[in-house]
Amino acid sequence: MGSPLKAQEPPTIVNSGSFFPHPPKHNDYHQNHELRKAVTLDAPTATGARPQDSNVAPLQTTKESTLDLKRSATVPHLPYPLFDPTAAASKEENNEDDSDGRAVDVALSDAESDERPSKNDTFPQPPYHVFSRQEKWLLVWIVSFAGLFSPLSSNIYFPALGAISAHVQAEIAMISLTVTVYMAVQGVAPSFWGPLSDTRGRRVTFICTFVVYLIANISLAFSNNFASLMAFRAIQAAGSAATISVGAGVIGDITTAKERGGFMGSFGGIRMLGQSIGPVIGGIITEFFGFHAIFWFLVILGFLSLAMIVLFLPETLRHIAGNGTIPLRGIHRPLVFRHISKHWVQPGSPSGQDGEATVPSPRFTLRSVLSPLQFLFEKDVFVTLLFGAFVYTIWSMVTSSTTALFQPRYQLSNLQVGLIFLPNGAACVSGSYFTGRILDHDYRHVESAYRVANGVLADIPLSKEQLSDLPISRARLRSSWYFIVLFVLAVAGYGVSLSSPSLASKPGMALPLMLQFIIAFTATAIFTQNSALMVDLCPGAIASATAVNNLVRCSLGAVGVAGVQFIIEKIGVRVTFLIFAVVTICLAPLMGLQWKYGEIWRARRIARLARRVQQQAILV
Repeated sequence: MGSPLKAQEPPTIVNSGSFFPHPPKHNDYHQNHELRKAVTLDAPTATGARPQDSNVAPLQTTKESTLDLKRSATVPHLPYPLFDPTAAASKEENNEDDSDGRAVDVALSDAESDERPSKNDTFPQPPYHVFSRQEKWLLVWIVSFAGLFSPLSSNIYFPALGAISAHVQAEIAMISLTVTVYMAVQGVAPSFWGPLSDTRGRRVTFICTFVVYLIANISLAFSNNFASLMAFRAIQAAGSAATISVGAGVIGDITTAKERGGFMGSFGGIRMLGQSIGPVIGGIITEFFGFHAIFWFLVILGFLSLAMIVLFLPETLRHIAGNGTIPLRGIHRPLVFRHISKHWVQPGSPSGQDGEATVPSPRFTLRSVLSPLQFLFEKDVFVTLLFGAFVYTIWSMVTSSTTALFQPRYQLSNLQVGLIFLPNGAACVSGSYFTGRILDHDYRHVESAYRVANGVLADIPLSKEQLSDLPISRARLRSSWYFIVLFVLAVAGYGVSLSSPSLASKPGMALPLMLQFIIAFTATAIFTQNSALMVDLCPGAIASATAVNNLVRCSLGAVGVAGVQFIIEKIGVRVTFLIFAVVTICLAPLMGLQWKYGEIWRARRIARLARRVQQQAILV
């Protein structure tokens, strides 16, 4: 199947049999020449394609894109996504017969076109997912509410630090270590839950993680010493941390790249309500009922979320549920399932031809837990993670130091301490929501430019191959530069506002709180963009990739939170945050590298993975 062409432009025929129009004309795609050249370098060895004929014009050679690579790279049918790092271990253990051939493109994109090419063009092409937009939103609300517990459990705790310090008779710097251990485990735990979600299912992982979370909160409600607080805060983090990566996996299962920005924005916005209401609720509860009541509140809220998951959330993992047409049974089926059963197609039904068939489930092993770390060796993934992790660390240090910086300076009560977190939380919610809208707008802009450059009419859906050829890095990072500049300026000004004698009165508190709003808004915008890009870069292992994202961010964040108070005491708040601003400036070129070389790195990874699968096919 060739790409749609303008009627007046004859196609150029290249070796793989694909058809392409004239070269791109849009300025945003000046690097397509380099991108396709990079793919061409590896394509013959990766796919076994014959070398480019010498009498073909150089321009036609550089037009050999990822579409040619994927069409020419016919490999045995795999019972797992190519990009899923757990796949190799699973294949070895399952020892399945891979007799059917298909193109390697099943692993190179999310198959996110509105219409997926079928094996026989005479049959209707099934959608990426059969759920209606309203049904997708219902699932997004459920997983977003579940994702609320990771930031909520952390931020509801901040206003109580002073009360906990007095109760267990420990310095506030020591009590801050319970925040550090929470963040450290929050980073490590998804490395276990993410692969479990990508192999055994989203629904079962959600249920398991909430059981752990509820047990931890009940234990914390009876804790009266520093050691027990440290231990059960770690278990609490282990239970709550996975809700983000598993929720992102659910959204990746049911949405296409074109619509994902809005869903991811809402997912982040609802989740970030914990940043907004958590400290306020924590301050109120601590003021009137004591800090132990915080954990009973979390038990009640957690049980409500678990009940919603058990009742209404179906399994969405695609090798179990397909595109929503495969009947669910056992643990994978919600107790209330009539609203989804209308989409189920029984095996052998004529209407179910060419639907997504079930494949053998990959096994959950120690290797599957460690394998996602391989993502860190991919250039485009690494630079995206590293910059996002440092932004997250700086924002975490701003948030965790708020109580220690504001309470003695402005003589605030526990309730007032909770209220000063409102600007930070409101910024997180609004930043995530508006960034989702911006992501969708930027995607439409880049897609429109791609259509113009490649002669694809606006009313023709892009095929799966064309979507994998679209420069997704530029679509996600197009507006990031504005957020980075605002973030740097706000961080530099924040330290100055908290060290100025003229702003030491309560009215002067308005300026640092306003700067906190800008820091949180821009940081959340960068998180949302990076999270969406990570999902796009790692199809087939969305939860595992998000888990690695959390691992890097939370590990650096834990180190930052553990040390920020000591740094401020040593060199002062003004110099501390000025240094943080300079560090951000020094790391900003990482995003420039992703902007310039991201698609080339992605194309080379495609060629390398195709070559690896070809070699596995020969061995089989």
